Amino acid sequence: MSTLSPAPVVKASPEAVPPRKTWRVGTLVYTSGGLVALFSFLIFGDFALSMRDRSVSPIVHWYLNHLQVPNYLYAILLSSFPAALALILCPIISFKSDRLRSRWGRRIPFLIITTPLAAAGMIGLGLTPHIAQWVHSHFPDQSELLVTLVCFGVFWALFEFAAIAGSAVFGGLINDVVPREMVGRFFGLFRAISLIDGMIFNYWLMGKVPDHFTLIMVIVGVYYGVAFTWVCLKVKEGEYPPPAPIVVPEPGAADGRRFLANLRGSFATYFRECFTNSYYISIFVMMMVAGLSFGPVNTFAIPYAASLGISMDTYGKFLALTFCISLVLAYPLGWLADLLHPLRLAIGVLVLYVLVTGWGMFFAKSAGAFLFAWVAHGVISGCYFTSAASLGQRLYPHSRFAQFASAATIVGALVGMAYTPAVGLLIDQTGRAYRYTFVIGCLTATVALVCAGLVYVKFRKLGGPKDYTAPE
Repeated sequence: MSTLSPAPVVKASPEAVPPRKTWRVGTLVYTSGGLVALFSFLIFGDFALSMRDRSVSPIVHWYLNHLQVPNYLYAILLSSFPAALALILCPIISFKSDRLRSRWGRRIPFLIITTPLAAAGMIGLGLTPHIAQWVHSHFPDQSELLVTLVCFGVFWALFEFAAIAGSAVFGGLINDVVPREMVGRFFGLFRAISLIDGMIFNYWLMGKVPDHFTLIMVIVGVYYGVAFTWVCLKVKEGEYPPPAPIVVPEPGAADGRRFLANLRGSFATYFRECFTNSYYISIFVMMMVAGLSFGPVNTFAIPYAASLGISMDTYGKFLALTFCISLVLAYPLGWLADLLHPLRLAIGVLVLYVLVTGWGMFFAKSAGAFLFAWVAHGVISGCYFTSAASLGQRLYPHSRFAQFASAATIVGALVGMAYTPAVGLLIDQTGRAYRYTFVIGCLTATVALVCAGLVYVKFRKLGGPKDYTAPE
């Protein structure tokens, strides 16, 4: 009887083992599994963030329209006030965040603080009708509308303060932890999650807002606070090189003089780095004008729909349809942004938006025509935000991304504070002719397209899609 001896074990040489693919961002190194884990945590956080943004904005739009505030005041509260806050907060917080060094990183400490504040603001907004009723019982001589708007304003200010500050830093966190070659697809996934949030809220919950305003706002606030805090505790940042010194105070200077010297130096450094290069200024202007072009239709969509007899339930379902279409397009657009470059893709989308708003300004006079134009507006504007989501990561200096992103916010805020109230005043003066939102959107998008063309010319001179180097 013969026996079978075991086959000899042959060990592969190190050269025969294919190396695992890795991705690097600064000192962070990801394997495929690590990248999946990172995306999972961030996408879960984005679900909470999107639920906040997709629900609070339309609910607040409905509430102010329910109170029948004038359109110019409506625009000031929903557009100018947040823009003014962004003008003050974004440069300070982003500048400090870029230069913070802590064992938690440079972004997470800010997010841990702002998350519960935003949640408290949402809960307070939901309780505003009850709080305003209680306050009015102690001041019966005051206008009930005035008391309600004051109570609303307090919680709206708290929410916007925390949301703006957190958003300024969250973009920096993505810049610091997501590999640059994956950022377009990552934002495509983010956009898809955001759209799923929007579909859930608008299809099933938007029609219930008039009857359950407080309950919906409180639930969203609690969920956001718990979920996003958990994500902040799970995502880890890498190590950063020490920031360049800003000001070297005089030896022996008093604390007050040293503080003022550092403060002056911080502002001087910020404005010198962000606003002395004409290329970056042209980017800021392009992004500002493009963002403003979508504002008129977005801001006044609910009163526009109401003026044509469209119910909130129908409004919510057509908005869900918009999000459904955009969801199908989200990841392919993110992939195209990585493949072609987000600047090229954004230019193509702006061309489509000019055509859509051009149609709307002539034909969106009936409920059916408005819904068609509004859905097309929503899909195309969504395509722009998906395409341009990674634009800053691809054009700004990597080490100072948050700082440059906040500079773009400053430019947008300065114009936005006057732009949307002016649109609201025009609508009031024309007898609430909301069709002018398409007219203004079309004209503004045309200007944005011209600005984008000028940026693209300079972008090509700096190396174009393949060899681009951000100017220092």
